[in-house]
Amino acid sequence: MTDGPVGRLAAAWRRLAERTRPVHPETERALAERWAVLPEHVRTPAQSLGRHAVGCEGTHGVFPKCNLTCTPCYHSADANKVRVDGAHTVREVGAQMAYARERRGPYAHAQLIGGEVSLLAPDDHAEALLTMRRHGRSPMSMTHGDFDPEYLRALVTGDDGRLRLDRVSFAAHFDSLMRGRRGAVRPRSEAELHPFRQRFVQMFRDLRAETGLRSYLAHNMTVTPANLDQVAETVRAVLPMGYSMMSFQPAAHVGDDRRWKESYTAVDVDAVWAQLEAGLGRTVPYQAVEFGDPRCNRLGFGFLAHGAWHPFVDPGSEAELRARDAFFAHFGGIAFSNTPPVLLAVKVLRVLRSHPGDVGVALGWARSLLRRVGGLRALAGAARGKQLGLMTFEVHSFMDAEHVGPAWDMMRRGVVAEDPQLRATQERLAACTYSMAHPETGELVPACAQHSVLDIGENAELRKLLPLTVV
Repeated sequence: MTDGPVGRLAAAWRRLAERTRPVHPETERALAERWAVLPEHVRTPAQSLGRHAVGCEGTHGVFPKCNLTCTPCYHSADANKVRVDGAHTVREVGAQMAYARERRGPYAHAQLIGGEVSLLAPDDHAEALLTMRRHGRSPMSMTHGDFDPEYLRALVTGDDGRLRLDRVSFAAHFDSLMRGRRGAVRPRSEAELHPFRQRFVQMFRDLRAETGLRSYLAHNMTVTPANLDQVAETVRAVLPMGYSMMSFQPAAHVGDDRRWKESYTAVDVDAVWAQLEAGLGRTVPYQAVEFGDPRCNRLGFGFLAHGAWHPFVDPGSEAELRARDAFFAHFGGIAFSNTPPVLLAVKVLRVLRSHPGDVGVALGWARSLLRRVGGLRALAGAARGKQLGLMTFEVHSFMDAEHVGPAWDMMRRGVVAEDPQLRATQERLAACTYSMAHPETGELVPACAQHSVLDIGENAELRKLLPLTVV
C-alpha cells in the first residue's frame, strides 16, 4: 500500500515538509548546546550566539605559509617553513569541515584561513571552497589582497571558461604594519594603501561585469599605537569603496614574538570604536545586537544609504528592540544566507503561521527604521542610484598568549581559575564565536587557544610533513 500512488504522495509530502521546516533539527540542537555553555553574563536579550548563530569556523594547519611580513604576526615562528601543498589543504579542510558539520549542524560560516590563501594554486583553492560548501559551510577566503586579476579569474572559472564558483567571499587585510606588498613594501601611512584597497574591490567588479560573479568583501585592519590615530581617516576612505564589512583587530601578543615591536595594551576596543565613530561622524550603537563576549567582539550591524550609515536596530527604539526579540525567538535558527529565495519565503511563512503577531512587529520596525533614514522615497532613491548596501563594523580583540595558555589548560582539566585575569580569559574562551575543528581530539577549539597554544606544535609537525625542500 505504501508503494502505491497514495504512499508516494505521502512520502513526497513528508520530504517537502522536512525541506521547508524553518529550522533544521540539527541546527536546533547545535544552537541549544551553544547557548547552554555560554557564561551567564553574555546570555542577554541582545545575544545572537546560540540563538541565531552557532558561531564562525576556521581552518588550521592547512597552509600556514605567508609571503608578507607583519608586525605583529599571529603565526608561529615555524609557519613560513612549511610547504604549501594543495592536496594536504583539501584533505585537511574536508576532515575539519566534516567534523564541524557533525558538531555544529548543517550550516555555518567558515573561513579558509592559514597563511596566505592565494599561495594555493587556483584549482586547489577552488576545490577547498567547494569542499567547504559540500559540508554546508559558507566559506570566506582570508587574504592580504596582493594577487592579480588573473588569479581571481583562474579561481572562479573552470577550463571551459564558465564560473565554477558563482559567488565568493573574501576578507582582505590591509594595514601599514604589513611589509612586502608589491608597490608598497614598507608603507609609511594607511593613506598609502588606499589605492591597493580600491584596486582589490575593482578586480571583483570587473569580473562581475564580465561573468556575473557575485562577491562579498570584507576589509580587515590590525590596530596598534602606531596606526590608531589613522583609523578615522581610513574609515572615511574605505566607506565608499564597495566593501560590505570593516573589521578592526587591536593587536595582541600572540604568535612570533620576534615581531612584537611595541606594547599593545594602550589600544582597546573603546579606543578603536571612538576612531570609527570619528570617521563616520556619528555614534555607532552596538548594544542592540551582541555576538559572544563584548570584551572580544563589538558589532555595528547596518547599511549604507547615500553614503550615510544606519543601524538595523537602534537600541533607543522600543519598536526595533521588540522586532529584535521576536526575530531571535521565532526566526533565529533560520539560515537566511544561501537559502534559495522561494524556499526561504516558505520557511518564513511557516513561522508566521504560528506567530501571526510578528507581522505587526515587523511593520513597527520598518516604520521606525524608515523614519531614521528619511522615508521610503529616500531609501528607494538610494537603491535606484546603487547607493544602498550592507555595511557591518566590527572590532575583534584577541587575547595575549601568556593568559590564554594557562586559562585553556585549566579549562581542559575542568578547573575554574581563581585569578581574576585568568577567570576572565576562561569566560571569554567559553563565549568564543570563532572555533577550529579538531576531529582527531573531538574538540572545537577557540581561535585564541588555537593561535596561542596549538599552532606552535602543529606548525613544528608540519615542517616535517611538508618541508620546503623535498629530498
